[in-house]
Amino acid sequence: MSDSDDLFVRTDPIFVNKELLEISHVPDEGRIVGRDDEIGQLANAVNPAIFGQSPSNVLIYGKTGTGKSLCAKHVSSRLVDTAKEEGTNVTYVYVDCAQDSTETQTVQTIASSVNNDETEIYIPDKGISTATYYKRLWRILDQAYDVVLVILDEIDKLEDDAILMQLSRAGEAGKLTNCKVGVVGISNKIKYRDRMDERVKSSLCEREFVFPPYDANQLNDIMSARSDAFREGVLGEGVIPRAAALAAREHGDARKAIDILRYAGEIAQSSGADMVREEFVVQARERAEVDRFRELIRGSTPHSKYVLQALTVLSLEQNTATDGPEQGFRTTRIYEVYEQICRQEGVDTLSLRRVRDLLKEHAFLDVIEQSRHSGGSAEGSYTEHMLLEDPEVVKNVLADSLE
Repeated sequence: MSDSDDLFVRTDPIFVNKELLEISHVPDEGRIVGRDDEIGQLANAVNPAIFGQSPSNVLIYGKTGTGKSLCAKHVSSRLVDTAKEEGTNVTYVYVDCAQDSTETQTVQTIASSVNNDETEIYIPDKGISTATYYKRLWRILDQAYDVVLVILDEIDKLEDDAILMQLSRAGEAGKLTNCKVGVVGISNKIKYRDRMDERVKSSLCEREFVFPPYDANQLNDIMSARSDAFREGVLGEGVIPRAAALAAREHGDARKAIDILRYAGEIAQSSGADMVREEFVVQARERAEVDRFRELIRGSTPHSKYVLQALTVLSLEQNTATDGPEQGFRTTRIYEVYEQICRQEGVDTLSLRRVRDLLKEHAFLDVIEQSRHSGGSAEGSYTEHMLLEDPEVVKNVLADSLE
C-alpha cells in the first residue's frame, strides 16, 4: 500500500455534490425559492427586449443574500433564450462593481464580455483611453445585438455615475443606432439612489424593487432544495430547520444559511462523524460569521483596521462592565483609543477628520451603525458609533489580519 492511500480519502462520506452549496453556484430554476413575485416583476420590466424594444432600467435593493443577483441572472438568461425564439438577438453582461469600480474598468469589462469574433474589434485589457473603449463598445453593440442588458452588481461601489450616464443615454445621445441598452443596478444600500446625479436618476430609475430578507420557512425550503449535495441519510432531521431558524433570526441571508449548512457538513467530515448532527450547526454558524467578516475587511488599510480595533476595544470593555443594552461611542472617544493603538504599533496617527471618514466607510459596509445625537446648546450635535458584529469575532479576525 502506498503512502497516498493513507493520506487521501477516495470516497466522501458526507458530500456527493458539494458544488450545490458553493456561493458561486447558480441554481436551476426549480431551486430558486421564495422569489416568484420578484422574478415576475423583473421579467415584466425587461420584457420589451424580446421584441427588440428598450427594456426598463431597474434598480434592485436589498440586504446581502436576499437573491438579488441570482434573480437578475436568472431572468436575464431566460430573456436571452426567449428572445432567440422570437428572432431577436439579446445578450446580457454581468459586472461586479466591487472589482471593476472605475469607469474605465467597467466599460472595458462590458466591451470584452459582449465582443465576439464576428465584430473583428479588438478590446485590450489596458492601453487605450476610456473614450476609445466606449467607441469600440458602441460599434460592437450596433453590429452584433438588438438589445443588451447590463447587470451592475454592487452598483454603489462605482467611483462615480459616469458609466451610468453613458449607458442610460447612449441611444438618446446618438451613440447607438441599432442596439438598445437596459441597465439592472443591484445594491445593498437602500439610500444609494439619493447619491446619484439627478440626470442619471431621471433616466435610470424607471423601476425600483426591494428584496426583503428571507424568513425561516423560505430559508428552510432553500436549503432543502440543495440537500442532495449530501449523501442520502447523512443529514440529521433537525439540521436544516435549526440552520434556517438561526439564519432567519439573525439576518435572513440565504448565502449565510447555505454557508452554515456547508460548514456543518465539513465539521462532520473533519471530525469523522457519519452524520451531520444538529450540534454541528452552532459551530458552523460561528465559523461562517468569522469567515464572512474576514472577507469583508480583507482589503481594508491598516489604519482602517486600527479604527475598527479601537471601537472593538470599547465594545468589549462595555460588555464586561455592564449587562445592559449596548451603547454607541462618540468619534472623539474612539479617536483616543485609536491614538493609543497607533502608539503601540509605532505608527503615526491620521487626523480626526480622516478617522471620521474611515468610520463612515465601515458604516457603509454595515460593520458599524452610526447615529446622530443632539447635546443641546452646551455640546451641540455629535455622532455615536456602535459595532454591529460580535466584538469577539471582530477581535479575533483583526488579530489575524494585523499580524
